[in-house]
Amino acid sequence: MDRRLLTLALGMFAVGTDSFVVAGVLPEISHSFRVSIGAAGQLTTVYALTYALLSPISAAVFAHVNRKKLMLSGLGVFVLANLATAWSPTLTFALVARMFAGLGAAMYTPTATGSGAAIVAPERRGYALSIVIAGLTLSTALGSPIGTVIGGLGDWRYTMVFVSAISAAAALGITIFMFNIPMPPAINLKQRLAPFGDHRVGLTLLTTVLVQCGTFIIYTYFSVVFANAIHGSALMFGGLLVLFGVGGTIMNLAGGRLIDTIGARKVLTAMILTLIVIAATLPYTSVALPTAIVAIALFGACAWGQLVPQQHRLVGIMPQAAPILLGLNTSGTYIGVASAGLVGAGAISLVGADNIGWVSLSLYVAALITSELAHRAITNHKGGGSVEGLTPAKA
Repeated sequence: MDRRLLTLALGMFAVGTDSFVVAGVLPEISHSFRVSIGAAGQLTTVYALTYALLSPISAAVFAHVNRKKLMLSGLGVFVLANLATAWSPTLTFALVARMFAGLGAAMYTPTATGSGAAIVAPERRGYALSIVIAGLTLSTALGSPIGTVIGGLGDWRYTMVFVSAISAAAALGITIFMFNIPMPPAINLKQRLAPFGDHRVGLTLLTTVLVQCGTFIIYTYFSVVFANAIHGSALMFGGLLVLFGVGGTIMNLAGGRLIDTIGARKVLTAMILTLIVIAATLPYTSVALPTAIVAIALFGACAWGQLVPQQHRLVGIMPQAAPILLGLNTSGTYIGVASAGLVGAGAISLVGADNIGWVSLSLYVAALITSELAHRAITNHKGGGSVEGLTPAKA
């Protein structure tokens, strides 16, 4: 295993943990600042929106900065912002600190994924991306539950210190192991803006938004959807969430090699089709624990597993603008996550919690259509034939 990729994955683990762990300690934060849980929940919203908005912007603004320095700077901002959150005297102070945490994550994430793809041979790009992204998926299986336990046994502020410690460890690893990271080719302003007008990129990013929105509609209301299988058990609920993250981690590691062998399109199509089947059968699989376990394991595997082929596809479209494209994909992910809460809440009031899977199903079907349209646009680009950095069969 390449230690450089593991180091990049550790940083992604920290970023992912920070994304989801606050939800687990909201009651403690609410009590500490003497505000409602809804008000405390804005800590997650501010972080996610800052992360989503600044990922493509930071990728463009810092395109000329040495990759190692940029990742260390991003992690440095991230560490300090999480420590500031831990020491916040008021909710307002904490909200500002979370904005800076989002900035640090936005500086690190697209740079880390782009660097992971750049330091290996093109035929191993899928594998490299899968290792880096595995850190993100593992954060839902281990990082968020551990951070929640730390906050529950001690103080929620220790949870933020925990995230800072992981980030500092990743920064140390990058300092020691990362050398000679290829810089993206120098591009002018017109080239930097080109992804925004390229329909291949737009369709690919739309696929990301649709899949993530469909996924997090179910994830956000997980305890409601699987209420009959969980029977109110917090331990069982936590165990199923861990299973969701473990499934995604395993699929990411296996999916990267599959992409390098059979191409991103086949892997991505199989993932989305499986998600469609899961959503369609949710009314039946969610009522009993054995079927729920199978459904959740597959759900996590495919929901997280689609990230790698999506990023592989984007890097192949415009290798010279890879950091910007990966930043946009991160934005697409968090736009989907943010949208899921709103869409899911509306869906519950309209169709009921028992039928919420049908809403996700419609989004997954739309994602399958946009994914195929993206593939056709890529293979037909400039008279069809090639995609930069990839053969047509692997687009």
